[in-house]
Amino acid sequence: MSAKKKRGAEGGICAYDAALSYLTPKARTVREVELKLDEGNYSEGEIMLVIERLIGAGLLDDERYARDFVESRLATKPVSRFRLEEQLRGHFVPQSAIDAALEAVAADTESGNALAVAKKYLRQFENVEDEREKLRRVYTRLQTRGYAHDTIMQALREAASDEER
Repeated sequence: MSAKKKRGAEGGICAYDAALSYLTPKARTVREVELKLDEGNYSEGEIMLVIERLIGAGLLDDERYARDFVESRLATKPVSRFRLEEQLRGHFVPQSAIDAALEAVAADTESGNALAVAKKYLRQFENVEDEREKLRRVYTRLQTRGYAHDTIMQALREAASDEER
């Protein structure tokens, strides 16, 4: 069955139109589109043709998806390289694209992001009287964002010293 026909699996829309509809709200990875089309009971051959067509049209690009994801994520809610990698894997991004996207996240960017998050939470917990409890809570928040122990401790030291000034 051709991907260009208006009717596809079980009398529904063609696989290409279904893929375009799925891509419209936000960018997707190749694997996400494959899985979505598979749910629509399109044949494997039809899915492969549609994926090739979308890649050729520049509508599917896992490398661009990974770069954009990392850039957007760091600008809106900074997390660690570890957490970014975990999230990209959740979107079925190939490891090579993940590695390329994460190369842009320098070590000083990661420590700077951890410091910014630490400062944010120190302000949020300023009413906590017990200093150890406040630091424990901030530590936990940084840990949930995937930062390593050493990075967290450095960020806490710097944030605390900035707070004293």
